[in-house]
Amino acid sequence: MEVIYKKETYSIITDIDKLDIGMIHKYLSEESYWAQNIPMQLVKQSIENSLNFGLFHETTQIGFARVVTDKTKFAYLCDVFIVESYQKKGLSSWLMEVIMNHCELRGIRLWILATTSADWLYEKYGFTKLNQPERYMEKRNIIDYKNV
Repeated sequence: MEVIYKKETYSIITDIDKLDIGMIHKYLSEESYWAQNIPMQLVKQSIENSLNFGLFHETTQIGFARVVTDKTKFAYLCDVFIVESYQKKGLSSWLMEVIMNHCELRGIRLWILATTSADWLYEKYGFTKLNQPERYMEKRNIIDYKNV
């Protein structure tokens, strides 16, 4: 189900077919700190298996976020970015507002995310450091995207 949000000359869309996958891949693989060198195929696959939010200025995509979720109890917010030339315009707050109020995500019991640079943004939407980190476990696989 496509949902479109509008604000002045900006829009946020959830339709996968309208996303600029090339732009998303370029940002993630070249500019992000979390997905350096990620192959295009993995970006496509992650988008196909997520609820996506593309941020546009008129017809040009300028930002993105995706949510991995069961749409009932759990949501993992990831790959959130706005290109540098559009930062500091309140767009990240608007993107978060849209995501947190999206009709398919209402009632989610547990939201998680990982960040090293935007605590100030996520805290405005109720995110906190782990309350009981001793309960959480992780398994990390070291993947060299250059060789995938």
